[in-house]
Amino acid sequence: MREMGLGPVWKLRATPPQAPAEDVTVAEAIAVEPQPAAVPAGTPTLPVVPVSPMAPIAEMDWDELAAAVAACRQCRLCETRKQAVLGVGDRNADWLFVGEGPGAEEDQRGEPFVGQAGKLLDNMLAAIGLKRGEDVYIANAVKCRPPENRTPAPEEAVACRPYLERQIELIQPKLIVALGRPAAQTLLQTEVKIGAARGKLHDYRGIPLIVTYHPAYLLRTLLDKARAWEDLCFMKRTMQDRKGG
Repeated sequence: MREMGLGPVWKLRATPPQAPAEDVTVAEAIAVEPQPAAVPAGTPTLPVVPVSPMAPIAEMDWDELAAAVAACRQCRLCETRKQAVLGVGDRNADWLFVGEGPGAEEDQRGEPFVGQAGKLLDNMLAAIGLKRGEDVYIANAVKCRPPENRTPAPEEAVACRPYLERQIELIQPKLIVALGRPAAQTLLQTEVKIGAARGKLHDYRGIPLIVTYHPAYLLRTLLDKARAWEDLCFMKRTMQDRKGG
């Protein structure tokens, strides 16, 4: 407790003209079937169906995923970011902590939770015997900083969700901790109220998920640190049960 600072739909449209190769990014590329040189008049043809740019993400390895995130232009957050922030830590971790999105310092350094909220998160980890990078992976629901650190818009979270899903598939954690409401809603795909969601085991595709407060919130609302400590103890008990002891 001292570590935490507590006291004693695609729409059918005409086939788009093919862009020059140098103007096509990995995230924007669409598959277009080659058309025959000439089609006799009156011959019916099948429409060309674009392939979603999200489709390959489910098959990416870590290097491919990092490159895709760095080049991503799926939402407008790319227009103001300095760099995208994939995540950091042990890629075979039992523990996965998911926050909301990068802040100013994270945007500068390319690593999640490096500001004051990051220091508090490190203290929270230490309180239950964990350390950043050791059996712990830290990621965010969105990979680019929302301007002025605002809450990510729903369409921004939707654009980034396939990246987070692939990270979880690659890591295969034993426990996921959602830090704050945006992260919880992205993972659970439902409306979440932290007060009602904390203290319970939720499920993400067969992986136990626990909801707690975001460290940035705790910096503003000191009285809820005691509740966060309860959540940390709940996480530790859950992991012990998962490991059988």
